[in-house]
Amino acid sequence: MISEETIVALATSAGVGAIAIIRVSGKEAISICSPLFRSVKGKELSKQQTHTIHLGHIVDENRILDEVLISIFKGTSSYTGEPTVEISCHGSSYIQQEIIQLLLRKGCRIANAGEFTLRAFINGKLDLSQAEAVADLIASDSEASHQIAIQQMRGGFSNEIKELRDELLNFASLIELELDFAEEDVEFANRDQFQELISKITTVLKRLIDSFSVGNVIKNGIPVAIVGEPNVGKSTLLNALLNEERAIVSDIAGTTRDTIEDEINIGGIGFRFIDTAGIRETKDVVESIGIKKTFEKIEQAQVVIYLIDSFELSIENLKELKIEIGKIKNKYPQKPLIVVANKIDQLDESQISNLTTEIENIHLLSAKKNIGVEELQNKLLDFVNTGALRNNDTIVTNSRHYDALLKALEEIQKVQYGIDNGLSGDLMAIDIRQALYHFGEITGEITSDDLLGNIFANFCIGK
Repeated sequence: MISEETIVALATSAGVGAIAIIRVSGKEAISICSPLFRSVKGKELSKQQTHTIHLGHIVDENRILDEVLISIFKGTSSYTGEPTVEISCHGSSYIQQEIIQLLLRKGCRIANAGEFTLRAFINGKLDLSQAEAVADLIASDSEASHQIAIQQMRGGFSNEIKELRDELLNFASLIELELDFAEEDVEFANRDQFQELISKITTVLKRLIDSFSVGNVIKNGIPVAIVGEPNVGKSTLLNALLNEERAIVSDIAGTTRDTIEDEINIGGIGFRFIDTAGIRETKDVVESIGIKKTFEKIEQAQVVIYLIDSFELSIENLKELKIEIGKIKNKYPQKPLIVVANKIDQLDESQISNLTTEIENIHLLSAKKNIGVEELQNKLLDFVNTGALRNNDTIVTNSRHYDALLKALEEIQKVQYGIDNGLSGDLMAIDIRQALYHFGEITGEITSDDLLGNIFANFCIGK
């Protein structure tokens, strides 16, 4: 998976900018870069201290390519755990390519996607879960996803797993030792302490597994479908939530004929709002396709906002509305449904009273006047259990980790069954080894080339 070659790549975003950083890593990084750098103070790059920065020019023979700052990291004291040079040059695409092409001619090769972080993992600078957190940190687009990625990259999750694995490994060694003295009937592993450990591991694994529902939401955002009959104000509500004119607003029923999606950040959590075509009987072919898509989006959504035009409601059609709401609840029983009455700025107190009396937990707002919109956002936040986030607890966001935790818990439960039923140590040892295997999959003690290839292929080149 890793070669001895010296690799190079642009570490900043491609395109024109004020500056760009070109990263070079490998045993020959400093020796390759040193002859290409002409210090303004006459310094020889290879003789400078690690973690120092130097001003000078990158030269190709006698041609100056750019004035640069060069950072050098010697030995294993770098991100990758090997000699590294970072060249901060001007952000011209031409300059970037000229310097990279020069380095390629002098013995470097272009880095593969994620190869710098792969080398950091191989060289013991990061474990596998920390390396994956680097990609999550780069992709984080909300306060919550950033907080989780930082906590995981600093080793919060992997330290918890390593502690459990080390304790279990200690008992596994004692049980394996018992097998060597089976004829003497010697017991090295204290069964009471072993039971306490298995109970502790079970509790921790269940907590981590349960946290995935929150972590997945935080990482990927919460899809929220806004549904209702035509012309009740769905597009106006979307615009109010996003605080911009994202959707076309018209008095003509059926204006929205396709789904419109956009994301906002509420309280550090990403929400993806989906404005759908109005649900009604129609002979319009295009509108019918839009309505079909509406039900597809409801299937994909985690929360459904059912919007009604409160100004058009009478006591009679309030009862019909309750039936429609019941149908949606029956069709999607697992999805939280928020019934929202729009245009309440046009109602008097008696009409508002009728609404709140007839429909339980109805939310009142005026999307046009921006009344009750913030309260609706807070209500959406209530569907995300942010307690673990506030307490800085470990939250699992990676589906690979989630799968490994489920498998580890299954093996631990087999061990518990063995303890409860007095099974022999050799049988329990098999299940313990499997649990240790799944713990190792998370942190990277146990890997395969295919697994590493799949993980690091999703990184950007330069990281």
